[in-house]
Amino acid sequence: MAAIPGVNSLPFSCKPCRTRRPSFPSLPSTSLCFLSTKPNSSFSSSKIATPSCKLGGAVSAVVSQESVTGSSSSGTDVFKLTYLEGNSWLWEVGGLKILVDPILMGNLDFGIPWLYDAAKKFLKNFQLSDLPEIDCLLSTQSLDDHCHLKTLKPLSKKYPNLKVLATPNAKELLDPLFRNTTYLEPGQSSVIEASNGSKVKVQATAGPILGPPWQRPENGYLVTSPQDQLTLYYEPHCVYNKRFLEKERADVVITPVIKQLLPNFTLVSGQEDAVQLTKLLNAKFVVPMKNGDLDSKGLLASLIQTEGTIGSFKELLSKELQDVQVLEPTPGVSVEIQAP
Repeated sequence: MAAIPGVNSLPFSCKPCRTRRPSFPSLPSTSLCFLSTKPNSSFSSSKIATPSCKLGGAVSAVVSQESVTGSSSSGTDVFKLTYLEGNSWLWEVGGLKILVDPILMGNLDFGIPWLYDAAKKFLKNFQLSDLPEIDCLLSTQSLDDHCHLKTLKPLSKKYPNLKVLATPNAKELLDPLFRNTTYLEPGQSSVIEASNGSKVKVQATAGPILGPPWQRPENGYLVTSPQDQLTLYYEPHCVYNKRFLEKERADVVITPVIKQLLPNFTLVSGQEDAVQLTKLLNAKFVVPMKNGDLDSKGLLASLIQTEGTIGSFKELLSKELQDVQVLEPTPGVSVEIQAP
């Protein structure tokens, strides 16, 4: 029996429950490179799924080995989360496919490659053509590691009428590219309707302020499934407004847990801040993202230091929240979290 990543290290027992395992189509050989954290590796089977586990009868998790192109979510109150490295994700919920902060074309260099130039480690050959049909683009911030013009320009040509939800800070970048963009201030929300009639609510939350203190904050998001049984929270820097979130709840928290530091400045938070975020939202699952785990070079890359590990985060978490599961995503492999 396969184990869900991160579950065995937590101090509680997890019993298999009877949950219908999703069926996956056979994968073409060209898709196999997206299923492993090791390039050029292959699998003897086109799918591997673990039995789901329940916490208090609330929600369950399934880790399935499946290519992005072959993904197909069953049920409306299921989150299928596929990590594409960096800050990039593909989420499926309620029949909708939501592309988040994509970097799929070229390196991440902020237009100054001598200062910083980063490439993905595992999904090196992933292209826009490898994605399924996308229903919505979700953008958290206006900088290149979230609003990547090398990716967004060809994406807008492929999907000129794509529904886009974004921070108003990205307006100057997105308006020339997309025709159907809604800019959300923290506290504002928008509803996305799928072709099957199901509706997914997306609410913006206050993220980091990238500039002087009077500047508008960037966005995090709360995404709620069609039947209101599951809510996901996402903010890619683990920077949040406690007063804003204290009345909110989320079953799933996607957050970095490893800090990224410059001298006298925190680029990305994590560790104890991620524990407090999980506690604040009363979450049942944490999906940690390793957005600093890139092949990087340049002056800035040499100055960035990391603090903590996923293991040390689990130790901190277990001291305060023993019943929370940590589900470590493998790039290109979906993690399903579903209502009972």
